[in-house]
Amino acid sequence: MTFRPKFVTFDCYGTLTNFDMAGAARRIYGDDLAEPDMLAFIKSFSAYRLDEVLGAWKPYADVVHNAVERTCKKHGVPFKAEDAKRIYEEVPTWGPHDDVPAGLAAVAKEIPLVILSNAMKSQIMSNVEKLGAPFFKVITAEETGTYKPQMNGFEYMLDVLGCGPEDITHVSSSFRYDLMTAHDLGIKSKVWVNRKHEPANPFYEYTEIKGIGGLPGVFGL
Repeated sequence: MTFRPKFVTFDCYGTLTNFDMAGAARRIYGDDLAEPDMLAFIKSFSAYRLDEVLGAWKPYADVVHNAVERTCKKHGVPFKAEDAKRIYEEVPTWGPHDDVPAGLAAVAKEIPLVILSNAMKSQIMSNVEKLGAPFFKVITAEETGTYKPQMNGFEYMLDVLGCGPEDITHVSSSFRYDLMTAHDLGIKSKVWVNRKHEPANPFYEYTEIKGIGGLPGVFGL
């Protein structure tokens, strides 16, 4: 029998929204770095953003600022605070991956949709409005006081929804930010959207889809 959850919960940036941090970095530093150096810079920038969210909560502007500053230091690139601010201010302008609106809309007709995102309230609604489907709840790290992959945000979400880990399906393109934590919290129903920015890891027991267009089929819709 196909599992029909009470809620489908989502990571937003990367999974639904085309999270173009690499492109933003290129737009600022691409003229000053050769391609191999630019690729290394982008990889470090991603790693430092993850490191920055593992401690106590701070505004996401600070996460980006600190990650850019640390990346610049590592790669011998001059750091300017206004460059980090430019990257941060790009985030609300980003739209969905092409496969997202139709797939989300199909699921939303039958199951309530929820977002749990490492975002600020002032950022995310601009991105959500571009997704093409209604959301029952949009929960941010600013609201929960913690960033994924920490567990607190997931626990907060389950409390707000009034359900247990057995009642939801969590959808993400990231193991490190979402699916590993979901696994540890006992969320059995997980969907990995293979955006090719992380390798497969079958240990975490998920259904794989190539895009959100495949999500209705997961629920037999």
